[in-house]
Parts: sequence; C-alpha cells; structure tokens
Amino acid sequence: MDPNGRAGASLNGVGNFQETAPFTAEARAKVAEYQALVEGTGDTPGGFCVPHGVPLAVFLGGGYPVEFIQRPEQLTIIYETHNEVRRVFLDGRHIDPEDILPSRGGTSWGHWEGNTLVVETIGLAQSVDIPTIVSEEARVIERYTPFERDGLKRLKVEVTIEDPRFYTEPVTLEREYTELVEGRMLDYNCVEPFWLDHLEELRAARSRR
Repeated sequence: MDPNGRAGASLNGVGNFQETAPFTAEARAKVAEYQALVEGTGDTPGGFCVPHGVPLAVFLGGGYPVEFIQRPEQLTIIYETHNEVRRVFLDGRHIDPEDILPSRGGTSWGHWEGNTLVVETIGLAQSVDIPTIVSEEARVIERYTPFERDGLKRLKVEVTIEDPRFYTEPVTLEREYTELVEGRMLDYNCVEPFWLDHLEELRAARSRR
C-alpha cells in the first residue's frame, strides 16, 4: 500500500490495551456490566462470528493476514478473520452523517500526507464487548506509513481513538504489519460449522422417528 497504488498482504498480530486505558466512569460501568454478564461462559463476539470492527480489527487477528486492495477511489481492507471487509473512500466523496447507519466498522475516508495514509472513521456503533471499546461519538484516526527493515516491507500503524464519552483523553496505539512473503489469504467461514452442526442435529432427529 502506497500513494502510487501498490498493495499487498500483511501478517497481523495481537495487541492488548484495556488495562491502562483512560476510561470514563460511564465506560468502566459498561465494561463491568458486560464482564459480569459473560463471566464464566467463555463467550466472546468472535465465538458468535461477530466481526472485530474498528479499531479492534487493526490489532487482533491471531496471526491471520490482512490484505490491502487499492484503487484510485477506494482502499479495500480484508481481514482474513471473519472475512471482515472495510472500504476506505479515497476520492473525497461526501456522505451526510444523517445517512450513515452506525456499525462496528463505521464509515471511513482516507487521504495521503506524503507517503502516510491517514484514515478517519466515524459512524461507529457502541461496542463494549471488545477491549478497544467505543461509543457512537467515537472518531478513530489511523495512520499507515510504509517502510522497510531486514529486507521486508512493513507498515507502521498508529491508531488514535477520540471518544469523549468513553475516554478522558485521546488514546494512541501503535503496531506494525510485516509483508507476508509467498503467502495468500484463505477463506475463513465462521458460520459454516454452526450450519453443519445443525444438519447433524436434523439427521439425528430424523433417525429417532
């Protein structure tokens, strides 16, 4: 990924954040309520095939890669985990905030500052079931800067969360992507096992008739 249109796949990693986050009192109360609700169950959004969303998708993935597909008007980011897809508009198009339906991925615009891609995301749905919690007031700024080290192409990623409802101050997190050499994206079908299990239940019920 660069201002000249080259793109590729990068190896993702895992980050942690919640222990030192400057949450507001409201945010801490919502996190505590959620944690009490799922305590002892082992339940997570991912276990129910719920995509990570922004900004968590940038930091989690368990080693699953990320692919960047760049066109002049749009950057498409595909996370192998959950086949999660983001579309970052690069053509300066205007979308009325009233027309944005809140979602975990939000709505994103991007522009270049030198060789750094700056992505702004708004329109996020409230999410308290992820480490990087956000409210509907959140604004997330991502900065992607390509560089090379040890003969490998890399991306430095800086993510700033601005959310006066859930954070007492803006928070910036950093991570790094490394080019995946001789690798490729695979299909990640989270829902299919549930369907196959359901078919087995139907077969078992039919055999008992």
